Amino acid sequence: MTVQKVKQKQIARAVNINTGKAISRRALLQGAGAALALPMLDAMTPAFANTSAPIHRFQTVYIPNGMAMEYWTPEKTGRDYELTPVLAPLSNYKDKMRLIGGLKANWNIAHAGAGGSFLTGITRGGRTEVEILADISIDQLLANELGKETQLSSLELSMDAPALAGACTVNLSCVYTHTLSWRGKTEPLPTEYNPRSLFERMFGDSGSTAKESRELRLRQQSSILDAVMDKLSNLEQELGYEDRHLVNSYTESVRNIERRIQKAEEQIDMDLPELEQPAGVPPIFEDHMEIMQDLQVLALQTDLTRVITFMMSKEQSPRPYPQIGVPDAHHPLSHHNNNPVLIERMSKINTYHISLFSNYLDKLSATPEGDGNLLDNMTILYGGGLSNSTVHSGVNLPLILVGGGAGWLKGGEYVFYDNEPTMADLHLSLMEKFGLSIDQMGGSTGPITL
Repeated sequence: MTVQKVKQKQIARAVNINTGKAISRRALLQGAGAALALPMLDAMTPAFANTSAPIHRFQTVYIPNGMAMEYWTPEKTGRDYELTPVLAPLSNYKDKMRLIGGLKANWNIAHAGAGGSFLTGITRGGRTEVEILADISIDQLLANELGKETQLSSLELSMDAPALAGACTVNLSCVYTHTLSWRGKTEPLPTEYNPRSLFERMFGDSGSTAKESRELRLRQQSSILDAVMDKLSNLEQELGYEDRHLVNSYTESVRNIERRIQKAEEQIDMDLPELEQPAGVPPIFEDHMEIMQDLQVLALQTDLTRVITFMMSKEQSPRPYPQIGVPDAHHPLSHHNNNPVLIERMSKINTYHISLFSNYLDKLSATPEGDGNLLDNMTILYGGGLSNSTVHSGVNLPLILVGGGAGWLKGGEYVFYDNEPTMADLHLSLMEKFGLSIDQMGGSTGPITL
């Protein structure tokens, strides 16, 4: 840490030195229909206390319909591997990512198995569209512990509207293709894809009058910050320079997201060549993605939650991507029958998803926390439950671990496991990195070395 940085920290902690008290890590600024969580401030560290241990967070970013493995897989393993065309957008983060090869799905039955077993490690699910069966997923195992310290135990998010009824793949329930998270064997968790709903969940007051207050604020198109402005001003007077700067940056981000959501709502009636979107969902995919990513950053920055699952799209997604020159529906294209032309087109979608993920990493890296940034204190699992999608292969899944892992995760390496461990084995190992140990999960045989 530089001398200048040390001095800034000393100034920022002046309020603690004067009062002998620290602001609560879970402090809220509450107003009519609003509850504004605060980012991690230096004033939350008790005066004269040693630096607290970093907050370790877990996130999954899921991509559907398999991968153009020819464009994903490096030629050699180890630390000297070269990024492939699909992975190229992550060049700035090579030293923070560990590419993993050789793992296989525990339940390999088309798209249902891909999504249904990705975080659960189950060896089989339901056998009909009405039989719902899996097991608790790793995100919920972690949420049961990490959520004791946060307002929201976890967030389950997606870019697609959830469908939890009917048959979506091989006559099995749509549950398996529309969510990754399970609270228990028969408790799939629906995903949230509407930015307005997510925003209100994060910042809406839980008081008895919250609903009415939020509805009034929406009708008046006023900011959630208006409800807490007086308390926010009082707080800023008590903070040091660096904390005030952080709070101002954070609140401007909140206000900016609100403006963008309102703009999306104003555009709902636009004549667009897409299916009608509900209020709060931007009609343009990139705009929708960016707002969802920004909300995730705020949720992590304010410690509203330490566990997030995010589906870039559902399994069997038919979404086309004309903005990158791929007008084909994603799912049919993924069944390319090893046609080189179609595989190359598929790789464009894979690369596009990686570039969107890279944008998210940029946001995390730009968000300061302690002596580093948010990404330093995260373990992110990026990948999907299929490799070669033309044959619904669950072997050698495309997986990356990204972040600093609050100290444990060392990047810059491509690791290939020749003994074909499963996703459940990986989850046992990840649980250990969070200080939690379980003997069995789904079809696990034992932890792997990470």
